[in-house]
Amino acid sequence: MHPILGTWDVGLKTPIGTIAAVYVFTETPDGIAGTATAGAETAPLTAVACDGPRVTWRQSVTRPMRLNLDFDVVTSGDTLTGHSRAGRLPRTAVTGTRRR
Repeated sequence: MHPILGTWDVGLKTPIGTIAAVYVFTETPDGIAGTATAGAETAPLTAVACDGPRVTWRQSVTRPMRLNLDFDVVTSGDTLTGHSRAGRLPRTAVTGTRRR
């Protein structure tokens, strides 16, 4: 079982404030899949790749604006830390805790 599997409460610290989201990672026959929900918007995760505790993925959002985000996080037990980036914009700090 990969350490990213499960439901995570995640905070993205952006220049306009912290955005709270719920990420769900599941194992499928094709590998690890996931979704992110913030407010009324749920987005599928694409290109999910795992290398030990390090996980990367991509997602598109429409709020607060249309962006394509690249994530790079590391899991450690029930926490994750890392960053996301939208093109040339500065990195956004990402932190999360797994739901029990």
